Amino acid sequence: MEYRVKDIRLAEQGKGQLEWVMEHMPVLMKIRKRFSEEKPLEGLKISACLHVTKETGLLAKTLKEGGAKITLVASNPLSTQDDVAAALASDGIRVFAWKGQSKEEYYDCIETALGAMPDITMDDGADLVTALHSKEKSFLKAMGGTEETTTGVVRLRAMEKKGVLRYPIIAVNDAETKWDFDNVYGTGQSTLDGVIRATNILIAGKTFVVAGYGHCGRGLANRARGMGARVVVTEVEPVKALKAVMDGFQVQRMEDAAETGDIFVTATGNKNVIRKEHFLKMKNGAIVANTGHFNVEININDLEEASESKSRIKQFVDQYTLKGGRKIYLLAEGRLVNLVAADGHPSEVMDMSFANQALSVEYIACHARELEPRVYEVPKWIDQSVAKLKLESLGIAIDVMTDEQNEYIKTWLEGTL
Repeated sequence: MEYRVKDIRLAEQGKGQLEWVMEHMPVLMKIRKRFSEEKPLEGLKISACLHVTKETGLLAKTLKEGGAKITLVASNPLSTQDDVAAALASDGIRVFAWKGQSKEEYYDCIETALGAMPDITMDDGADLVTALHSKEKSFLKAMGGTEETTTGVVRLRAMEKKGVLRYPIIAVNDAETKWDFDNVYGTGQSTLDGVIRATNILIAGKTFVVAGYGHCGRGLANRARGMGARVVVTEVEPVKALKAVMDGFQVQRMEDAAETGDIFVTATGNKNVIRKEHFLKMKNGAIVANTGHFNVEININDLEEASESKSRIKQFVDQYTLKGGRKIYLLAEGRLVNLVAADGHPSEVMDMSFANQALSVEYIACHARELEPRVYEVPKWIDQSVAKLKLESLGIAIDVMTDEQNEYIKTWLEGTL
């Protein structure tokens, strides 16, 4: 089969989702139009391991318009929007993704993506790239790839440092028009959306603990405060902790925050951030969730060992009853709560992220032979062009420097007048 989805009969519903994003992702639509005319990816095979959402669907269709043959698999077992996957499959894109995959099914789909022998890989978390690098060297045909998220970039830079990365990868996550919008505004809003959809809990008046004050944590902390929460930030990096203090948040160690928090969300990209000693201090009814890429930030084994029973009381909400009777609620099995219990980032910010993806794929197609096997930043001109296109779509014009101003910033001779 050229696809494996939950139910191909959901295709019509998924097409409606894709029509929605076409109205809300104007930058990617402009790129799609150009790709359709120029065919810069003609004949290339692309394997993509991304969250299969309506926004990703438009990216896949854009690459297909550019001439590429796409194989799309999920980058998380629970993040796929099944109607979108069906719509893409019905449109001739090889999709192997459905919500609720087992671990074995998840990696079987990645194997299918590898079997396509891609020229270019696209990753969100680097599971596809690391799986490809574990194969025999003769199996690896890719000329280059892209990486969408912070966690994946960290893994790839570790591969580069150890000298095992075999082809160039562009770190799309590190583009300003990605991390300063997608990570901050997208994660902040969609994570709260996931928590609220799963629980319908009132945020106002609660003590909301955010673990990690990177771009994702900063966005979440600000949006939780905007909804009336008392926000506490935990950090391990002094500069980020200081930023949180200067932004007006209380900064504590997790062992102290555990005693007072009502809602805990991890956004660190590291493992076992919330563990047994923290669970044992939490109040009855505490809610715990994760918005980092992998489901390793909350030590679920510790939570199970500290509990005498577990029950699923509603979709995406597991109730753990600790020895002694206190209850802790884990959302979305510790996976990305914004994609499992909600729809992920708003289309308007993914417009910029996926515009960077599409243009970076085109750049790889044109320049792969010039690049060494290491992790590259998105070329500055791509980042700038995405910002300009986004401003144009919003009907916003900005100033242009005069010739005099351009000359002034190039000289060192002119000082105080």
